Amino acid sequence: MTYTSTLLRLLDERGYIHQLTDAEGLDKLANAQVIPGYIGFDATAPSLHVGSLVQIMMLRRLQQAGHKPIVLMGGGTTKVGDPSGKDESRKLLTAEAIDTNIASIRTVFERYLTFGDGPSDAVMVNNDTWLRELGYVGLLRDVGPHFTINRMLTFDSVRLRLEREQPLTFLEFNYMILQAYDFRELALQHQCRLQMGGSDQWGNIVNGIELTRRMEGKEVFGLTTPLLTTADGAKMGKTAAGAVWLNEDALPSYDFWQYWRNTDDRDVGRFMRLFTDLPLDEIARLEALEGSEINAAKVVLANEVTRMCRGDAAAKTAESTASTTFAGGGLGADLPVIALPPEGMGIVDALVAIGFAASRSEAKRLIAGGGARVDGAGVSDENLIISGSSAEVRISAGKKKHGILRPA
Repeated sequence: MTYTSTLLRLLDERGYIHQLTDAEGLDKLANAQVIPGYIGFDATAPSLHVGSLVQIMMLRRLQQAGHKPIVLMGGGTTKVGDPSGKDESRKLLTAEAIDTNIASIRTVFERYLTFGDGPSDAVMVNNDTWLRELGYVGLLRDVGPHFTINRMLTFDSVRLRLEREQPLTFLEFNYMILQAYDFRELALQHQCRLQMGGSDQWGNIVNGIELTRRMEGKEVFGLTTPLLTTADGAKMGKTAAGAVWLNEDALPSYDFWQYWRNTDDRDVGRFMRLFTDLPLDEIARLEALEGSEINAAKVVLANEVTRMCRGDAAAKTAESTASTTFAGGGLGADLPVIALPPEGMGIVDALVAIGFAASRSEAKRLIAGGGARVDGAGVSDENLIISGSSAEVRISAGKKKHGILRPA
């Protein structure tokens, strides 16, 4: 359909919309009032990773269109565990660890959203506020009748775990009830009318809409984004060396910048629309570049995403480091650095320690394939020891990953 509201036009033009529970109703509401809308984030680590960035950007778009973002931190649901997309139960965290993670995660949201008390200012709330007050028997009595086991067993998050014969605890099975209750609670406390999320959350979102309607008689809406993968089918946010974290203390800015600089040619335009504020006509110009010229567009993408997430200085330093490293053959100031002990370090251990390989076996395969270099020279001997008396040494994996071994 053709959207008339600024909100849905913006989300549609930039590629965020996959499913809507009532497109016409939400479009009409967005023209009539400020819509408080939320996305939930569990606090399982001190940082979110790139796989959560499209959801963060959706809240940014909501605010750009004049509406109110609600960042729901799952202080309560993190204690339970969301089975969506998981093959096994995750480690349960203490309340103190969860609170520490939430404080760390908030620093990233403060770069993307304007928080405050105004009509369209963002707020961050914690579902532990109401979930910890729930008496379990009362929850079962009041909320339980609105869910059937038959339907809950059809959800992908449950069905896939059962098909793979992976354990699904009763604790996790309750997650979808608690998430639905969150929507109902936000509708009451914050007049929330919209929940957004990834396509894997569709069932949970619909549950929340139905629960809110049945218990409170309120009309609320749901919107999901497409499953986000790279052009070669890989899941966003993961590399061979691990997760691409948003917080700088979890991943150096140069590595963050380089992740975006290494974007597949086919993804450049899509990622610009999703993850930057560049005008659409400028994106169209950049994604039309061909051959080696597309590399200039990738630098723009890396700069824009890094500037938004890490700040202008981080983006400039990362680009300068890349230029020095690739063009001049030098050692840029922002390359990842590990200490080189006096007794030296084996090339295999060095590749793992700096994050260029996830394991010793992967590092050995990299060496065997001719992908490892020390100071620009290829390494064929997996038993090579880098001397601890050396000056700074540049270690490389392939053409795009470089780091420094610095004498301790």
